[in-house]
Amino acid sequence: MFSLINNYERFIKSFKYNFSLLGLVTAMAFLSNSASAQDLIDMVDISTPAMTEAQMTRDEVVAILEQATETSPADFTKHRLSGLDLSGLNFKRADMRWARLNNSDLSGSIMRGVNLDLAWMVGANLENVDMTDARLFSAQIQRANLKNAILDGARVAANFKQSDLRGASFRNADMSADMKNQSMGLMGTVMTSAKADGADFTGANMSRLNAEFAKFKNAILDNVDLSGAKLGGSDLTGASVKGLILNNTDVDSARLLSLKNEESIVGLDQAINLNKARRE
Repeated sequence: MFSLINNYERFIKSFKYNFSLLGLVTAMAFLSNSASAQDLIDMVDISTPAMTEAQMTRDEVVAILEQATETSPADFTKHRLSGLDLSGLNFKRADMRWARLNNSDLSGSIMRGVNLDLAWMVGANLENVDMTDARLFSAQIQRANLKNAILDGARVAANFKQSDLRGASFRNADMSADMKNQSMGLMGTVMTSAKADGADFTGANMSRLNAEFAKFKNAILDNVDLSGAKLGGSDLTGASVKGLILNNTDVDSARLLSLKNEESIVGLDQAINLNKARRE
């Protein structure tokens, strides 16, 4: 670890601009050559003022949104909006890259097509949010409430560790890992220990998903690609799995009980540790 820090210090001195916290983590992942930025995110201290305090009020956010148009959407790039009540607002395809929304209340808001790449939403309330066609690449959404949220068609490579996704919709979402920039660590969707009971993932690409110890009871996984995913210890009891793809998927200790349309699973015989899964 000390050699990693020393390498990072030498690396950072060669640049003349400031890194954000996630940029630091990404750089560390690059230097380690083995860890991903998603894996290293737990090393970041999110209790600092920069991660917990807002730089504007709800009224100021509303004023910016009221001036936004389809051709000139609101720009909240790198804005600190943590802890704000932003419930029920229409963000009109706003640019919210790098925004900090930790513990903010966004329940019932409309975020269709919003760019939330690299955003921080740890502990945020996103219940009933409409994020159809949004971008959430490398977004940090741990321990958040996304009950009944809509992320249909979204590009998602986010960290949902310990989040509540019950009843959420990810229909036709691209939740696959980014295979183009592996020098910076594999960036993919993480759902470890998340609750996704009753969620709808119909047609989603979830290849290389890390969902160890997650709950998918009665979820809809029809025509979902889970190739190369990690489902160790997860619970899929009662899930609909018509056309589900499990090529090279690790199902060690997973609960594959009372599955609907189990006979149509693709690549079940190629799943890893299938003999260790609970199937009866």
